[in-house]
Amino acid sequence: MEFRVLKYFLAIARQQNITRAAEELHLTQPTLSRQLQDLEEELGAPLFTREKRRMELTEAGLYLKARAEEMITLEEKTLDQFAHLEDFVAGDVYFGCGETQAMRLVIDALTPLGRAYPQVHFHFTSGNYEQMFDALQKGVLDFGLLCMQMPPEGFIYRQVPFDDKWGVYLRTDHPLAEQESIGPQELREQPLILSRQLLHNRVFEHWLGEDTAKLDIRSTYNLAYNAAFLAEKRLGLLLTFAGLVPLGTSAHPDLTFRPLSPTLSSHNYLIWKKGQVFSRAAAIVHARLEDAFGRD
Repeated sequence: MEFRVLKYFLAIARQQNITRAAEELHLTQPTLSRQLQDLEEELGAPLFTREKRRMELTEAGLYLKARAEEMITLEEKTLDQFAHLEDFVAGDVYFGCGETQAMRLVIDALTPLGRAYPQVHFHFTSGNYEQMFDALQKGVLDFGLLCMQMPPEGFIYRQVPFDDKWGVYLRTDHPLAEQESIGPQELREQPLILSRQLLHNRVFEHWLGEDTAKLDIRSTYNLAYNAAFLAEKRLGLLLTFAGLVPLGTSAHPDLTFRPLSPTLSSHNYLIWKKGQVFSRAAAIVHARLEDAFGRD
């Protein structure tokens, strides 16, 4: 399996049409069709379902798309690092992060570097901690900023001095909006919108006083922005961190926030893989983060 062919596959997946993909790649349609056919024969599985003018990824195609994107990113990152070994400081640095206002402190630390080294480019990917751990282990990401109760095992970490406070976003006309805070018993009686990682969080279950499986969970989410629209439509109370949903704006004019009581908070950690070999650009970022958030 060649990187060239994977790029062809990704172009078809992106365009959902082999003619448009061929035009993007500056290939003839028969050539691209033959490359796709060879790839499917090599893998022993169809990658697309063909309809009139649209091609949809099969389950095998979706799996390959995820892996191909990781492989292409890693290839580009490796080539970039070698291209700048003896050059001035330039290159790409990759961060993975959850939704947290602690990111503001990280950006504050990186700002002087962005001004001093304009050829160093920062790339940020948002996701939950499982996705970030996987990408860090594979070398797709250089650094991660994750919100959790305890630092992760198997990684080097530095704590960022900002704790996220858990609470509930709900409509201003909801009865619980009249309270200053919301407790475990009140949550147990309401339809909820929870992050998927919170479903198996022991600290949250301890606070709640029972297994999350007993809750009335109407929806789960990965990132809170879209989940706020569910709360606005009265489909549940959104449990997430304070400050993630913009209130008092045209986007969410009918939502308000109430903290949990007793207070429930999570720490934020900058992490990277043990034994990580950094590019020159990433090494400069690493040194800056160490200065900002402490060394061993």
